[in-house]
Amino acid sequence: MAKITRKPVPRKAAVPKKKAKAAVAKPKAPAKKSLKAMKPWTPAEIREVFSRFRKANPEPKGELEHVNPFTLLVAVVLSAQATDAGVNKATRALFEVADTPQKMLDLGEERLRDYIKTIGLYRTKAKNVIALSAKVLSDFGGEVPRTRAEIESLPGAGRKTANVVLNMAFGEHTMAVDTHVFRVGNRTGLAPGKTPLDVELGLEKVIPAEFMLHAHHWLILHGRYTCLARKPRCEVCLINDLCRWPEKTV
Repeated sequence: MAKITRKPVPRKAAVPKKKAKAAVAKPKAPAKKSLKAMKPWTPAEIREVFSRFRKANPEPKGELEHVNPFTLLVAVVLSAQATDAGVNKATRALFEVADTPQKMLDLGEERLRDYIKTIGLYRTKAKNVIALSAKVLSDFGGEVPRTRAEIESLPGAGRKTANVVLNMAFGEHTMAVDTHVFRVGNRTGLAPGKTPLDVELGLEKVIPAEFMLHAHHWLILHGRYTCLARKPRCEVCLINDLCRWPEKTV
Protein backbone atom coordinates (compact mmCIF):
# COMPACT_ATOMS: atom_id res chain seq x y z
CA MET A 1 0.00 0.00 0.00
CA ALA A 2 1.32 3.37 -0.95
CA LYS A 3 2.40 5.50 1.99
CA ILE A 4 0.18 8.54 2.45
CA THR A 5 2.13 11.68 3.05
CA ARG A 6 0.28 14.42 4.90
CA LYS A 7 1.10 17.93 3.91
CA PRO A 8 2.06 20.06 6.86
CA VAL A 9 -0.64 22.56 7.80
CA PRO A 10 0.87 26.03 7.70
CA ARG A 11 0.73 27.78 11.03
CA LYS A 12 -1.03 31.08 11.25
CA ALA A 13 1.26 33.98 11.65
CA ALA A 14 1.31 35.18 15.21
CA VAL A 15 -0.64 38.36 15.59
CA PRO A 16 1.30 40.79 17.74
CA LYS A 17 -0.53 41.63 20.91
CA LYS A 18 -1.73 45.17 21.25
CA LYS A 19 0.15 47.12 23.77
CA ALA A 20 -1.91 48.14 26.75
CA LYS A 21 -2.75 51.76 26.70
CA ALA A 22 -0.81 53.71 29.23
CA ALA A 23 -2.98 54.82 32.10
CA VAL A 24 -3.80 58.44 31.78
CA ALA A 25 -3.39 60.19 35.08
CA LYS A 26 -6.37 62.24 36.03
CA PRO A 27 -5.54 65.86 36.62
CA LYS A 28 -5.39 66.67 40.28
CA ALA A 29 -7.55 69.40 41.65
CA PRO A 30 -5.47 72.45 42.35
CA ALA A 31 -4.34 72.38 45.93
CA LYS A 32 -5.42 75.16 48.20
CA LYS A 33 -2.76 77.66 48.96
CA SER A 34 -0.65 76.34 51.78
CA LEU A 35 -0.49 78.42 54.91
CA LYS A 36 3.28 78.02 54.78
CA ALA A 37 3.24 79.65 51.36
CA MET A 38 1.49 82.72 52.68
CA LYS A 39 3.46 85.90 52.78
CA PRO A 40 4.71 86.33 56.36
CA TRP A 41 3.29 89.16 58.41
CA THR A 42 5.58 92.12 58.94
CA PRO A 43 6.15 93.52 62.43
CA ALA A 44 4.34 96.69 61.36
CA GLU A 45 1.29 94.70 60.23
CA ILE A 46 1.16 92.71 63.47
CA ARG A 47 1.37 95.91 65.49
CA GLU A 48 -1.46 97.34 63.40
CA VAL A 49 -3.64 94.29 64.01
CA PHE A 50 -3.34 94.43 67.78
CA SER A 51 -3.63 98.20 67.81
CA ARG A 52 -7.01 97.78 66.13
CA PHE A 53 -8.07 95.12 68.62
CA ARG A 54 -7.03 97.38 71.50
CA LYS A 55 -8.85 100.38 70.10
CA ALA A 56 -12.05 98.35 69.64
CA ASN A 57 -11.85 96.66 73.05
CA PRO A 58 -9.27 98.25 75.40
CA GLU A 59 -9.94 95.95 78.38
CA PRO A 60 -11.11 92.54 77.11
CA LYS A 61 -12.34 90.14 79.75
CA GLY A 62 -12.53 86.38 79.84
CA GLU A 63 -16.08 85.10 79.76
CA LEU A 64 -15.70 82.47 82.50
CA GLU A 65 -17.24 83.84 85.70
CA HIS A 66 -15.14 83.54 88.85
CA VAL A 67 -14.52 85.32 92.15
CA ASN A 68 -10.89 84.44 92.92
CA PRO A 69 -7.96 82.46 91.46
CA PHE A 70 -9.30 79.17 92.84
CA THR A 71 -12.74 79.53 91.27
CA LEU A 72 -11.06 80.60 88.01
CA LEU A 73 -8.97 77.42 88.10
CA VAL A 74 -12.07 75.30 88.70
CA ALA A 75 -14.02 77.07 85.95
CA VAL A 76 -11.25 76.51 83.41
CA VAL A 77 -10.98 72.82 84.31
CA LEU A 78 -14.76 72.49 83.91
CA SER A 79 -14.70 74.31 80.56
CA ALA A 80 -12.85 71.54 78.70
CA GLN A 81 -15.13 70.44 75.81
CA ALA A 82 -17.85 72.75 77.11
CA THR A 83 -18.98 76.29 76.43
CA ASP A 84 -18.24 79.17 78.80
CA ALA A 85 -21.95 79.93 78.97
CA GLY A 86 -22.73 76.37 80.02
CA VAL A 87 -20.02 76.42 82.69
CA ASN A 88 -21.18 79.78 84.04
CA LYS A 89 -24.74 78.50 84.36
CA ALA A 90 -23.52 75.66 86.56
CA THR A 91 -20.89 77.49 88.61
CA ARG A 92 -22.95 80.49 89.70
CA ALA A 93 -24.68 78.39 92.34
CA LEU A 94 -21.59 76.25 92.99
CA PHE A 95 -19.30 79.15 93.82
CA GLU A 96 -21.82 80.56 96.27
CA VAL A 97 -21.24 77.53 98.49
CA ALA A 98 -17.71 76.45 97.51
CA ASP A 99 -15.27 79.20 96.58
CA THR A 100 -12.20 77.81 98.37
CA PRO A 101 -10.41 74.45 98.24
CA GLN A 102 -11.57 73.54 101.75
CA LYS A 103 -15.20 74.37 101.03
CA MET A 104 -15.00 72.30 97.84
CA LEU A 105 -13.69 69.32 99.78
CA ASP A 106 -16.40 69.81 102.40
CA LEU A 107 -18.98 69.81 99.61
CA GLY A 108 -17.76 66.43 98.42
CA GLU A 109 -17.69 64.75 95.03
CA GLU A 110 -21.27 63.50 95.05
CA ARG A 111 -22.82 66.88 95.83
CA LEU A 112 -20.43 68.58 93.42
CA ARG A 113 -21.74 66.34 90.64
CA ASP A 114 -25.25 67.64 91.29
CA TYR A 115 -24.09 71.21 90.67
CA ILE A 116 -22.23 70.48 87.43
CA LYS A 117 -24.27 67.65 85.91
CA THR A 118 -25.30 69.87 82.98
CA ILE A 119 -21.65 70.06 81.88
CA GLY A 120 -20.16 67.39 79.64
CA LEU A 121 -17.97 64.76 81.33
CA TYR A 122 -19.22 66.01 84.68
CA ARG A 123 -18.35 62.83 86.60
CA THR A 124 -14.69 62.92 85.61
CA LYS A 125 -14.54 66.66 86.15
CA ALA A 126 -16.07 66.40 89.62
CA LYS A 127 -13.44 63.83 90.54
CA ASN A 128 -10.67 66.09 89.24
CA VAL A 129 -11.96 69.19 91.03
CA ILE A 130 -12.07 67.38 94.36
CA ALA A 131 -8.57 65.96 93.77
CA LEU A 132 -7.09 69.32 92.74
CA SER A 133 -8.69 70.99 95.75
CA ALA A 134 -7.01 68.46 98.02
CA LYS A 135 -3.65 69.01 96.33
CA VAL A 136 -3.91 72.80 96.48
CA LEU A 137 -4.44 72.43 100.24
CA SER A 138 -1.77 69.81 100.89
CA ASP A 139 0.97 71.03 98.54
CA PHE A 140 0.37 74.77 98.17
CA GLY A 141 -1.12 75.90 101.47
CA GLY A 142 -4.57 76.46 100.02
CA GLU A 143 -3.34 78.98 97.42
CA VAL A 144 -3.40 78.44 93.66
CA PRO A 145 0.25 78.01 92.60
CA ARG A 146 1.84 80.64 90.39
CA THR A 147 4.01 78.63 88.02
CA ARG A 148 2.96 76.70 84.93
CA ALA A 149 4.59 73.47 86.07
CA GLU A 150 2.85 73.56 89.44
CA ILE A 151 -0.56 74.30 87.94
CA GLU A 152 -0.10 71.53 85.39
CA SER A 153 0.61 69.12 88.26
CA LEU A 154 -2.98 69.53 89.44
CA PRO A 155 -5.56 66.91 88.35
CA GLY A 156 -7.49 68.01 85.27
CA ALA A 157 -5.22 70.98 84.55
CA GLY A 158 -3.13 71.13 81.38
CA ARG A 159 -1.03 73.75 79.65
CA LYS A 160 -4.02 75.76 78.43
CA THR A 161 -5.51 75.83 81.94
CA ALA A 162 -2.19 76.98 83.37
CA ASN A 163 -1.86 79.74 80.78
CA VAL A 164 -5.38 81.05 81.43
CA VAL A 165 -4.88 81.11 85.21
CA LEU A 166 -1.44 82.70 84.98
CA ASN A 167 -2.77 85.38 82.65
CA MET A 168 -6.12 86.20 84.22
CA ALA A 169 -5.32 85.67 87.89
CA PHE A 170 -1.69 86.79 88.02
CA GLY A 171 -1.18 89.07 85.00
CA GLU A 172 1.42 86.90 83.28
CA HIS A 173 2.03 87.38 79.55
CA THR A 174 0.91 83.91 78.51
CA MET A 175 -0.91 82.74 75.39
CA ALA A 176 -3.69 80.24 76.05
CA VAL A 177 -4.52 78.46 72.79
CA ASP A 178 -8.03 77.07 72.59
CA THR A 179 -9.89 76.04 69.44
CA HIS A 180 -10.60 79.69 68.55
CA VAL A 181 -7.02 80.92 68.91
CA PHE A 182 -5.75 77.86 67.05
CA ARG A 183 -8.10 78.60 64.14
CA VAL A 184 -7.30 82.32 64.00
CA GLY A 185 -3.55 81.73 64.23
CA ASN A 186 -3.67 79.31 61.31
CA ARG A 187 -6.34 80.88 59.13
CA THR A 188 -4.93 84.40 59.19
CA GLY A 189 -1.36 83.21 58.83
CA LEU A 190 -0.33 85.03 62.02
CA ALA A 191 1.15 81.89 63.53
CA PRO A 192 0.55 78.72 61.48
CA GLY A 193 1.09 75.50 63.38
CA LYS A 194 0.06 71.86 63.45
CA THR A 195 -0.44 71.80 67.21
CA PRO A 196 -1.71 74.26 69.83
CA LEU A 197 1.84 74.48 71.21
CA ASP A 198 3.17 75.45 67.76
CA VAL A 199 0.60 78.24 67.53
CA GLU A 200 1.23 79.36 71.13
CA LEU A 201 4.97 79.68 70.62
CA GLY A 202 4.48 81.31 67.23
CA LEU A 203 2.17 83.97 68.62
CA GLU A 204 4.44 84.66 71.60
CA LYS A 205 7.29 85.18 69.16
CA VAL A 206 5.57 87.77 66.96
CA ILE A 207 3.19 89.71 69.26
CA PRO A 208 4.78 92.82 70.79
CA ALA A 209 5.07 92.71 74.58
CA GLU A 210 2.77 95.71 75.05
CA PHE A 211 -0.15 93.65 73.71
CA MET A 212 0.57 90.29 75.36
CA LEU A 213 -1.50 90.78 78.53
CA HIS A 214 -4.74 90.92 76.53
CA ALA A 215 -3.67 89.22 73.28
CA HIS A 216 -5.21 85.82 73.95
CA HIS A 217 -8.55 87.42 74.90
CA TRP A 218 -8.62 89.48 71.70
CA LEU A 219 -7.87 86.38 69.62
CA ILE A 220 -10.42 84.21 71.46
CA LEU A 221 -13.15 86.81 71.04
CA HIS A 222 -12.21 87.33 67.39
CA GLY A 223 -12.50 83.60 66.76
CA ARG A 224 -15.70 83.24 68.77
CA TYR A 225 -17.65 86.10 67.23
CA THR A 226 -16.02 87.03 63.91
CA CYS A 227 -13.61 84.44 62.51
CA LEU A 228 -16.13 81.63 62.92
CA ALA A 229 -15.24 78.05 62.07
CA ARG A 230 -17.83 77.33 59.36
CA LYS A 231 -18.84 80.74 58.11
CA PRO A 232 -16.37 83.47 59.03
CA ARG A 233 -17.81 86.97 59.06
CA CYS A 234 -15.15 88.54 56.86
CA GLU A 235 -17.45 91.43 56.00
CA VAL A 236 -17.19 92.81 59.55
CA CYS A 237 -13.64 91.70 60.33
CA LEU A 238 -11.38 94.38 61.78
CA ILE A 239 -8.30 92.92 60.11
CA ASN A 240 -9.77 91.76 56.80
CA ASP A 241 -7.40 93.88 54.71
CA LEU A 242 -4.36 92.35 56.41
CA CYS A 243 -5.55 88.74 56.78
CA ARG A 244 -3.66 86.21 54.65
CA TRP A 245 -6.50 83.69 54.33
CA PRO A 246 -6.91 82.95 50.59
CA GLU A 247 -10.62 82.18 50.93
CA LYS A 248 -11.83 85.27 52.76
CA THR A 249 -15.16 86.36 51.41
CA VAL A 250 -14.46 90.05 50.87
